[in-house]
Amino acid sequence: MSDDMIRTIEWHNGDKVSGPFSDAEMDRRQTLLRDHMGLHDIDTCLFTSMHNIGYFSGFIYCAFGRKYGFVVDQVAATSISAGIDGGQPFRMTHGQNITYTDWRKDNFWFAVQNLTKGTRRLGVEFDHITLDIKAQLEDALPGVQLVDVGVDTMWMRTIKSEEEIAHITIGANVADIGGAAAAEAVAAGMPEHEVALASTQAMVREISSRYDFVELMDTWTWFQSGINTDGAHNPVTNKRIEAGDILSLNAFPMIFGYYTALERTMFCEHASAEHLRLWQINVDVHEAGLKLIQPGARCMDIAIELNDIYRQHDLLQYRSFGYGHSFGVLSHYYGREAGVELREDIKTELQPGMVVSMEPMIMIPEGQPGAGGYREHDILVVREDSVTNITAYPYGPEHNIIPA
Repeated sequence: MSDDMIRTIEWHNGDKVSGPFSDAEMDRRQTLLRDHMGLHDIDTCLFTSMHNIGYFSGFIYCAFGRKYGFVVDQVAATSISAGIDGGQPFRMTHGQNITYTDWRKDNFWFAVQNLTKGTRRLGVEFDHITLDIKAQLEDALPGVQLVDVGVDTMWMRTIKSEEEIAHITIGANVADIGGAAAAEAVAAGMPEHEVALASTQAMVREISSRYDFVELMDTWTWFQSGINTDGAHNPVTNKRIEAGDILSLNAFPMIFGYYTALERTMFCEHASAEHLRLWQINVDVHEAGLKLIQPGARCMDIAIELNDIYRQHDLLQYRSFGYGHSFGVLSHYYGREAGVELREDIKTELQPGMVVSMEPMIMIPEGQPGAGGYREHDILVVREDSVTNITAYPYGPEHNIIPA
């Protein structure tokens, strides 16, 4: 291969771009990581997940079959990106950046080797690297001990700073706007995808208006009707809404890698008596859950208490997943903060700085009275001695039966 077919390059094109967080906030995150590394005798960390690279560097990658990394030691922090991205990774990274070319299939690992010289113990994410990547990593860095940092960095991400909380609150405001746009678009005969598009476009425009500069990526709306409401994450289809249909709204804005959500049960024009009864029960569970989210409350205890409400109505068998989860960078679409989920098997106590959802759902099978999926969803910020609900869009039958 000729000498001009370079393997890596510092492609520093343009100036650094300011994201939503201050330099002090990004320094705080990297200092927290370095303190952990020092405590556990970890020389260097190599992150490969979208969520940890985003959290510690500010750069959100789009893989397209290529590898990305963020290398942190006690002195430097450097993202590793593919040449196809040009200078954008450098501009977005809080730290330095090295770009690798496509000319050889091991150029990513060549960059890793150069950034990890002298490393004895390397922190990596055991919950993200595949067996294939692990083999490539061990081949590139023979004799280096791999140490898991996936779990510990997950716990770091669960406690949000004031800057993060302010940013997530903007996301919740945007989701409310997406909800209002969806409700405005609902009508008998309207395809699901048209409602979803109206909501998504409203959110993208709102995000754009709130920032001097923002990367507009991965904001979308799931909107389902009738039988399609039976799953919380069912895709949008071209099914046309019918009068009397149960509807499920799921608005998901993403701003600089942070997801928020608004989820609401709705009906087109009218709802049957049994639909109204089941809907109200789910609203009752939702409201009880909002009250149970308090500093010091255990995730499992919240779930167990809410189970009793469903059980009283013989509906517990129609519940299919947990009552809520942590919100943060790419959470929970990519970067699930699994230690903070409102489930019976999670003993975590809610702490100040955690941001969690309350989102009870039941699904009544097709053919039964009141068939469909019922779900409400609010996002709450846990403080020292209080909780703030940052979702404003109303829920329940009195608000979300959409007239003709």
